[in-house]
Amino acid sequence: MALLSVEHLTVSYGAIRAVRDLSLSVEAGEIVAVLGANGAGKSSTLNAIMGLLPASEGSVRLDGREIHGTPPERVVRLGMTLTPEGRHVFPRLTVEENLVLGAIPLRDRSRAQALRRRIFERFPVLAERRGQQAGTLSGGEQQQLAIARSLMSGPRLLLLDEPSLGLAPRYVDLIFDLILDLREEGTTILLVEQNVERTLSIADRGYVLVTGQLQLSGPAAELQASSGIERAYLGIGVA
Repeated sequence: MALLSVEHLTVSYGAIRAVRDLSLSVEAGEIVAVLGANGAGKSSTLNAIMGLLPASEGSVRLDGREIHGTPPERVVRLGMTLTPEGRHVFPRLTVEENLVLGAIPLRDRSRAQALRRRIFERFPVLAERRGQQAGTLSGGEQQQLAIARSLMSGPRLLLLDEPSLGLAPRYVDLIFDLILDLREEGTTILLVEQNVERTLSIADRGYVLVTGQLQLSGPAAELQASSGIERAYLGIGVA
């Protein structure tokens, strides 16, 4: 049984269908990529899976349990969380206060404290700046904080939306190394990224969207070799 199973997902903004009849799955332990040009429906897909956007049609199952319509805070408690595009840290709160907020769904103070210690070991810069306001961090440091805050709920499945967007090359390297480390430690990843080459170099499988519809899917190595990727990003579509 797949850890995440999405079937016939449709997301609409008024008369506009951002995602149309999309089906995908993620097995435990995988890194699965969702690729496509700007406006392809990638972020809408993640937000609908997480319950932040209402899906007009379709099914979303986590570990075989239907979660379509479940409040996002409940979804987090079930083991899935999202790091959204654009980081969205709480700028006036300190680094540590941001992490404390990330642990609220746990309802287990001792586990939250253990996770925070582990986060500070994994992200030394956050440990150094634990008392600093999040809004004063650099873009790369804020992205680390956004991911760290998501990890504070102890997710089995982490949804990442454009984690390397707008970052300096050294932070891009750090983020992709982090994704691999998380998978090695048992966290499953569903990843939306514009950095296609780098994403397919670490992913197990991928799905390519064009104007909200699935156009290509398969093992990452096959997608890397496919001319359909370039065509999808040019907005031509794939046969």
